[in-house]
Amino acid sequence: MQMTRPKGFAITPTIKKEIVRIIDERIKDKDAHVTKEDFSELKGIVKELAAAQKRTELRVEELAEAQKRTEIKVEALVEAHRELAEAQKRTEISMQGLAEKQNKTQQDLDGLSKSMAYALENEAFRYLPKLLAEKHGINVKERFIRAHIGGKEINVFCQARRNGSDLFIVGEAKLRLDDKRVKQEVLEDLEEKVEAVVSEYGEVEIARILITKFATKGFLEQAKEQGVIVVQSFEW
Repeated sequence: MQMTRPKGFAITPTIKKEIVRIIDERIKDKDAHVTKEDFSELKGIVKELAAAQKRTELRVEELAEAQKRTEIKVEALVEAHRELAEAQKRTEISMQGLAEKQNKTQQDLDGLSKSMAYALENEAFRYLPKLLAEKHGINVKERFIRAHIGGKEINVFCQARRNGSDLFIVGEAKLRLDDKRVKQEVLEDLEEKVEAVVSEYGEVEIARILITKFATKGFLEQAKEQGVIVVQSFEW
């Protein structure tokens, strides 16, 4: 009897292999013969195998479709990452430009600040001798200079006398003394310069001076406690 395949159904290698296996089992015994029931059973098995194969193919198609969607998403993510990388690069270039401009602005401000500080020092050089003599009994023996002593740049430096004793004037010029952190740094920096002079000239008397355009009341009190003379430009 010849078995008719269902319309539109193709025997795949897997189904064919299974059919061969079933038939082989049926005819192992020499006396065995194939009955109508055997063919009916075989047809049922083939149908089951075909249905299983179809489900497998559908599942494979679903997986393939899911894989395709995943690849599309991955491609989209890659493209988004590429755009983000380009945007990041542009941002970094912009930030670098801003940093360079800020650095240039800071350099300009520092240069302006130094210029104003030098101008304040030059002004102080003319008026300090008279002010120190009248208010603090310090008589300047020679003109003020800027000096490098012991690796430190001293803005205001000269020899003087007070109460018949020689001393050195060590000073610093700052435009404003109104920030707590800046005030502390200024006092520490001044003390380091005093130590540099002492290391160079020995245990000598030193008058510590700070010259400024403005100083807060709190700083004036703190400086006085540490023996520092603060001279504000409006005093001369």
